[in-house]
Amino acid sequence: MTAAADEQPPSPLAGPRLRLVPPQVDRAPGGRTQDASAYPPVAADEFRQALGAHAAGVVVVTAFPDGQPVGLTATSFTSVSLTPPLVSFYVDRASTTWPDLSRADYFAVNVLSGDQADLATRFARKGIDRFAAPTRWTPGPADVPLLADVSGHLVCQAHTTADVGDHILVVGLVITTSARPDADPLLYHQGRFGNFHPR
Repeated sequence: MTAAADEQPPSPLAGPRLRLVPPQVDRAPGGRTQDASAYPPVAADEFRQALGAHAAGVVVVTAFPDGQPVGLTATSFTSVSLTPPLVSFYVDRASTTWPDLSRADYFAVNVLSGDQADLATRFARKGIDRFAAPTRWTPGPADVPLLADVSGHLVCQAHTTADVGDHILVVGLVITTSARPDADPLLYHQGRFGNFHPR
């Protein structure tokens, strides 16, 4: 996996051709255009509070670069494309795990189950061996670490990276999957982990 977008072939992610609205332009009532700078800036606390209203699934991204397991917790995981099968997640530029993870050619997305909040917290903590007990894992395809008892696994080949704001967008090409349809997923909402119970 390359760490910088400029090391990748040209990608529509980085080009302006897919913009439906010109940058920094909004539609005012009556169809008039208005520059985004006309709006007051959104405060960081206000932005976080609004984002907290969105419930997100929780995954742990794992890889095995240079013969050492690495992993991090992410709540930004999403599907990108069905054909080809692409998924993505974002990682903070300040992440201490990204320099190692970025060297991997393959990685696994471990979709956490509702009872794995402790595992999510563990892979977000700094200064510990995240793969030591009580973490349970086995090597999977391309030697990527597969965490035990998760809702599902998606093993990916590194596809694209792009710098977006203060984060890095990572896109993977899915090469194999497994899932437990009966498992409830772990969710993150308003700064807390919780379970999902379908009605």
